[in-house]
Amino acid sequence: MNLFNRLVALALLAFSGAAAAQDYDVLIRGGRIVNGSGNPWFEADVGIRGDRIAAIGDRSQAAAATVIDASGLVVAPGFIDPHTHAIRGIFDVPTADSALLQGVTTLTEGNDGSSPWPVAEHYGEIEEFGISPNWAVFVGQGTIRSIVIGAEDRDATAPELERMKEMVAQAMEEGALGISTGLFYVPGSFTSTEEVVELSRVAAEYNGIYISHMREEASQLIDSVNETIRIGEEAGIPVQMTHHKVIGAPNWGASADSLRLVDEARARGVDITIDQYPYTASQTGISALIPQWAQEGGNDALIERLDSEETRQTIRNEVVERILFDRGGGDPANVFISRNSWDPSMAGKNLAQLTIEAGMDPTPENAADVVFDILRNGGATAVYHAIGSDDVDSIMRHPATAVGSDGPIGIFGEGAPHPRQYGAFARVLGHYVRERGVITLEEAVRKMTSMTAQRLSIHDRGLLAEGFFADIAVFDAEEIIDRATFEDPHQYAVGMKYVLVNGEIVVSDGDHTGSRPGRILHGPGYAGER
Repeated sequence: MNLFNRLVALALLAFSGAAAAQDYDVLIRGGRIVNGSGNPWFEADVGIRGDRIAAIGDRSQAAAATVIDASGLVVAPGFIDPHTHAIRGIFDVPTADSALLQGVTTLTEGNDGSSPWPVAEHYGEIEEFGISPNWAVFVGQGTIRSIVIGAEDRDATAPELERMKEMVAQAMEEGALGISTGLFYVPGSFTSTEEVVELSRVAAEYNGIYISHMREEASQLIDSVNETIRIGEEAGIPVQMTHHKVIGAPNWGASADSLRLVDEARARGVDITIDQYPYTASQTGISALIPQWAQEGGNDALIERLDSEETRQTIRNEVVERILFDRGGGDPANVFISRNSWDPSMAGKNLAQLTIEAGMDPTPENAADVVFDILRNGGATAVYHAIGSDDVDSIMRHPATAVGSDGPIGIFGEGAPHPRQYGAFARVLGHYVRERGVITLEEAVRKMTSMTAQRLSIHDRGLLAEGFFADIAVFDAEEIIDRATFEDPHQYAVGMKYVLVNGEIVVSDGDHTGSRPGRILHGPGYAGER
């Protein structure tokens, strides 16, 4: 070989070597692939170029700029949370550590009928700020009603209804996933079924979803399930019963009937599904103990009613009823203050303790007076231990149930919050899959990924498949578990080794890298930039 040919050969060899080094930006080697479909796991490598999955298979001879050794680890799609209140905390902790360290790569805001408005303006703020996970929102029916009608307990007038429908259409065109309701909360509780149907029909025109915190999850649970099914049928819209649960010991076991109704509805063609968080306690405002009629007109109007001796006694009687048979779990000791902005020392204390501190016996009647005092001073958030564990299992096993957290972003050390914001997804994988075998690993991952992606029309995510976005969670199935407890909630989950969002490593060897590659995921009606 002459000198020229030798130089050409060396150049070609160098070029091929450089090309080999550029096979992939990231290569995840030797993992157990649980691809999100629910099918059994298999062993393979995953090659990533840019923000997409380029190859799945044997890539043992390939090279990459970054190689992750996933031997003995599970490689799954990044988890998608269909129900969060992550706007509380995302601007404080844009890295969203409490979510990413569980493998959650997409968060949805705007649940329970309360959402940012306008949607396009909110999306702009998120994009400009920069966050680690992907982000999408629902438009809240309660927010829209508050803007148009306020906190009045009445039907909408024809012009008001038209205005609300226009607002739903605007939100869908700006990229909302669908419409959410919180029919348990004011002003959603003042909304007729017919009004909800009318607004949901608009969202359906844009291929959106209806996701609902139903009117009741205790003694009137079955009536609420029937109403939710009716809304889906009459509006012609996919429906999700969000954070499905059974509240109050007298009602435990009712999931057998609620799930039967879901099955019957699906059998006749109603597109209804469920999501759930894996705990036996809920969290919401302390006003959840107050009857909705007493909250008409807002907090000032409520305080006026409490100042009336006769009305106060009527409200007290209903609060006692809710403590004994509803969210109170039968005892004021089951209601814990999780956050109180005007008196942080209350965080972690239950109503029985607070009643004793006020110099009274911890009866439900006296606890009601403590609740009134809390509301007079500005309110608080509380954790309510009143959900049946057998119902949690039954709901989780149902094939139409996805996993969600219903939590904000954890601000480490602030208050005494529900541990779900730190542990919901890890708890399913650790406690319900590995320790108790309630569902399989493959089924759990499906409930965290492809099921929600399909439900929310989130395209090219939720599965490990060539061409899909590289949102990926790599974890140790023998280690992953939630550490957060009700007594000590500020603890991150463990066992999540690597997380990628849009092809960028966000968690490496169990630690957040600080990277913020999250994107806005627009809903199916998105009409583009305005």
